[in-house]
Amino acid sequence: LGLWQFIPSTGYKFGLTRDEWVDERMDVLKSTHAAIAYLKELHSMFGDWMTVLASYNCGEGRVLRVISRQHINYFDRFWDLYSKLPNETARYVPRFLATLHIIKNPGKYGFDLKPTADSLINYESVKINKMMKLSDLASKMEVSEDVINILNAELRYRTTPNHEYTIKIPKDSIQKFNLVYNDIPETERPMFSYRSKSSGSRSSYIRHRVRPGETVASIAKRYRVSSQSIFQSNRINKQKRLAKGRIIRIPIDGVETASVKQKPAGSGKNTAARKTSGSTQAQTYKVKKGDSLLSIANKFHIPVAKLKKMNNLKTNSIQAGRKLKISHEDVSDNSEGQQIKDNNLVKSAGKQNVVGKTLTDKDVAQLGTNKHIVTKGESLSIISKKYKIEMAKLVQMNNLSDNNSITPGQVLIVK
Repeated sequence: LGLWQFIPSTGYKFGLTRDEWVDERMDVLKSTHAAIAYLKELHSMFGDWMTVLASYNCGEGRVLRVISRQHINYFDRFWDLYSKLPNETARYVPRFLATLHIIKNPGKYGFDLKPTADSLINYESVKINKMMKLSDLASKMEVSEDVINILNAELRYRTTPNHEYTIKIPKDSIQKFNLVYNDIPETERPMFSYRSKSSGSRSSYIRHRVRPGETVASIAKRYRVSSQSIFQSNRINKQKRLAKGRIIRIPIDGVETASVKQKPAGSGKNTAARKTSGSTQAQTYKVKKGDSLLSIANKFHIPVAKLKKMNNLKTNSIQAGRKLKISHEDVSDNSEGQQIKDNNLVKSAGKQNVVGKTLTDKDVAQLGTNKHIVTKGESLSIISKKYKIEMAKLVQMNNLSDNNSITPGQVLIVK
């Protein structure tokens, strides 16, 4: 994959990261540095650049096996191995050499190569801590989306990660980026999926980090799926124990319910978020780097217009360090009247989706027994009957829209 056609294992060996968010094999600069390191290693191994090219094409292991079968105590050059190499590799090296000759003297071989335009894009690297779509970034900056995509080709979903990330911005647009950054809307986490080898279809999944003492059976019981579905989704050896800390996939298509029975530390019951009544006392919130009016409004369940009016804001731009007034009556509190912190799982009743998310110990605890993860094929009617609750009340508790639409992975309060 990428300019230098790295396979995952070789890319990893030479420092190229590949996870759910990025694949650095697609980054031209990073992959080129990795390719240079790989070629140097091959040259120190073989001492002949043509053999290096052959090894790059079919792997050094294959070339070493061919050499070992020669039963000779010397090795001078690639042509000693030519007839023993795979056909693709045997043709690859001569074609590479022919291409070099044509580029060096195209007229001699009947080619008319036009000079290429200088397509170099000057850029600056900027650290951000905000999940946003590259299309939204390009739109706000009024630059070509193709340019942003090329500079940040390693992003697999054209979305910045949910953690600190260094993004590349065209150098002549860096000032515009600084001006509009707070206005770029935050986006939801992409729904990661995997392809089933047996069916060829894509399935959504929840990611689970293995805790001490857990087995496939205990995890399957927790999420109410079959052990076999976990084995098939993760290529787990049935004869070996699960390693602590390993992240495994739980197919959401097969999850009947994920209301976890484990109780949170401290109190024995986890109470759903609710609004405080009575006092309209105001509190303040200090703007952090990466915050936007939209993210703050969503955090405290306040309309953006109201937040701007309370703080006499004329535009949507805000600076880190500024203190904003927040109406206390609009802040979601827990059962003891304390503000619920902006955690990774339960940010807003009925709005959070855990498809593709790694559930931490804290996340599992906060799910408690009063929440339900929506699975494929479920409707509000089915869920309301399951928990013996009126559908209208379920809609009200979770701030759902009038069309009552829900999606797999969505977290609902049910008690």
